[in-house]
Amino acid sequence: MANVVELKVGLHCEECIKKILKTIKKFEDIEAYDIDTKLNKVTVTGNVTNEQVIKALQKIGKQASNWE
Repeated sequence: MANVVELKVGLHCEECIKKILKTIKKFEDIEAYDIDTKLNKVTVTGNVTNEQVIKALQKIGKQASNWE
């Protein structure tokens, strides 16, 4: 069953976005993902949890929190 993970992440530049995409693509069982630069929002749909995605983004130096 797919989870929808929505996170608030600082998206400052193209390099940040590339790093985030590279990290998200490493997860197995990802059905879809979206990055909204206007809202600083990352959405990942697949067999992952909020905690897994947050930890992965923290490893590359990005602060992430649950979308309110």
